[in-house]
Amino acid sequence: MSTVYLFDWGDTLMVDFPGQSGKMCDWTEVQAVSGAVEVLECLSRSNTVYVATNAADSSEADIQSAFERAGLSRYISGYFCKSNLGIGKGSPEFFEKIVNLLDVSPQAVVMVGDTYDKDIEPAVTAGITAIWFNPKKSDFQASPGVRQIQHLSELCL
Repeated sequence: MSTVYLFDWGDTLMVDFPGQSGKMCDWTEVQAVSGAVEVLECLSRSNTVYVATNAADSSEADIQSAFERAGLSRYISGYFCKSNLGIGKGSPEFFEKIVNLLDVSPQAVVMVGDTYDKDIEPAVTAGITAIWFNPKKSDFQASPGVRQIQHLSELCL
């Protein structure tokens, strides 16, 4: 059985440039995070990959457009956001809704994200395995059982 991978968007798969504002698809520059292309290519060979983002001002089409610009869209099966779920990320309900829409068990899903309180905690509460992408090596103490990685390539080792 393949795994469903959910990835956060900003600063997990694509660089969230602090000087930019508005929808990422409209930014003058978009860029994949180091290792994003390689890990998505690797994981998508035998798993399904989706984006689960809290971007409130972007539609699913806007998000896909940004991923196309960064050369990542070919690995992504779909995009979950506030505009198509009706709920923002940061609560277990966000992840439960995705699990229900995909018609999979929570145990078949892995969430990868860089924001502990929005990506990791609610995913774990929803019964999803979570991997904390912590490239800055924050010393915040993760819950037991939460794997931490500093580089996306660690997902394909």
